[in-house]
Amino acid sequence: MTTWTPDPSFYPSPRMAMKAAPETLAYVAAFDPNRKTPDAIAVVDVDPKSRTYSQIVGTTPMPNPGDELHHFGWNACSSCLCPNAPHAHAERRYLVVPGLRSSRIHILDTKPDPRKPKLVKVIEPETVAERAGYSRPHTVHCGPEGIYVAALGNREGKGPGGVFLMDQRDLRCAGTVGDGPRAAVFRLRRLVASRS
Repeated sequence: MTTWTPDPSFYPSPRMAMKAAPETLAYVAAFDPNRKTPDAIAVVDVDPKSRTYSQIVGTTPMPNPGDELHHFGWNACSSCLCPNAPHAHAERRYLVVPGLRSSRIHILDTKPDPRKPKLVKVIEPETVAERAGYSRPHTVHCGPEGIYVAALGNREGKGPGGVFLMDQRDLRCAGTVGDGPRAAVFRLRRLVASRS
């Protein structure tokens, strides 16, 4: 999960990122609104030069029905280059995929074949509640300190939620961010605004 040089998908500035080659694959949540079959991550070819352009070229099903996969993200991104908390040798490799309804967090490894991500870890809701104090994980953002996860519910599944941190290296829940839900949301908003 660590590399000798910075991940080639990390850029020290938005301008440099805009000049980079476009992504060729997109990962999309696919779910059964009736919650009878497990949700999945579909891999879509988004390379206009490809013969399979705009087609689903891979699917990774989750182990349980009814997760309601939501705003997922990478374990690492360009924010790892931040001079305040550098993790320049982290690798953008794992998708962190929360289940809003189930409170599970799924970890998918996109290597060695990005068209066939493998489910390598499921963090059960009891673990999320015990280690982070929250439930109903909603949105994932990689950041300079780790992976930020915004949650809609407290430990019991009621409001208010907050933000907790996951470790980029071992992909475990590492605790809450800030001094409670309001401070955590403020901090996450500042992070997102700084990346815009």
